[in-house]
Amino acid sequence: MNDPLTLTSAFLLGLFSTMHCVGMCGGIIGALSLSLPVQTRNQKPKLFAYVLTYNMGRIISYGVAGLIAGAIGAGVLQSAGFEQGHIVLRSIGALMMIAIGLYLTGWLPQLASVEKIGIPIWKRLEPIGRKLVPVASLPKALAYGLIWAWLPCGMVYFDLVWALASGGAIDGAITMIAFGLGTLPTLLTAGFMTSWITRFAHSARARQVVGLLIIAMAIGSLFIPMEGHHHGHQQDSHQHH
Repeated sequence: MNDPLTLTSAFLLGLFSTMHCVGMCGGIIGALSLSLPVQTRNQKPKLFAYVLTYNMGRIISYGVAGLIAGAIGAGVLQSAGFEQGHIVLRSIGALMMIAIGLYLTGWLPQLASVEKIGIPIWKRLEPIGRKLVPVASLPKALAYGLIWAWLPCGMVYFDLVWALASGGAIDGAITMIAFGLGTLPTLLTAGFMTSWITRFAHSARARQVVGLLIIAMAIGSLFIPMEGHHHGHQQDSHQHH
């Protein structure tokens, strides 16, 4: 099972990654909010309900993607043996986090090309999403969120590799849901405090601090979760003897 450090790291990763995606995702929320009837936009509770529903759809899709990635990871664990497979997967996950940190700091801008991976899928989904605009009901808002989650995003792809490293389908889903929940505070408030968030997101110093924090979390996750899994595996071995 996922340990608290992994889930906390995934949540913080989502929280920090919104510095990268607030321009893209914040813009989508803004456009969708503008497509709502004026009376809905003018009533803050109603507007909030729509924005929350978009985001719930997005997080559900993240969970599904994490479920698939975790199942693939579990297959790797079974074929490679628990100890070896876990070390390999955890190392890949930590390297992904370090890559995210370097990307956020601006020291490795080449990583932006990772986003090209999802373009073929998005080309198929984007026309479906476009048909849902204007989003006139909450079910439509949920459907749009389910599609919006597949928008090409390097941060999501990096976290998916981390979900793969969790070594189980449920663990992978939980990792991605924790990441999605981390993105929630920024994206829920994007419509209400966009200018402040945008200024913060474009601050080179803020991005560097956040990037370095993610790198530090990556190094921590490389050791502590592995140790926990190792002890758990040893206990299982003793129970079988």
